[in-house]
Amino acid sequence: MEGEVVAAGPGARNDAGVVTALDVKAGDRVLFGKWSGTEVKIDGEDLLIMKESDLMGVVEGAPAVARKAA
Repeated sequence: MEGEVVAAGPGARNDAGVVTALDVKAGDRVLFGKWSGTEVKIDGEDLLIMKESDLMGVVEGAPAVARKAA
């Protein structure tokens, strides 16, 4: 499956309590498994909440928003 990151937090906290920054940011196009994440509906929009570890990769190139406009 492919999607666009719409928001990302500051990172994940490790066992020592230190926050490790995420490698993804809002606007990135990402690949993930079909059953990954938790489905939620916010303001009528269907979204997925997932851990960065659930992502299979980031698609390089133009952001998803730019591709939709083209």
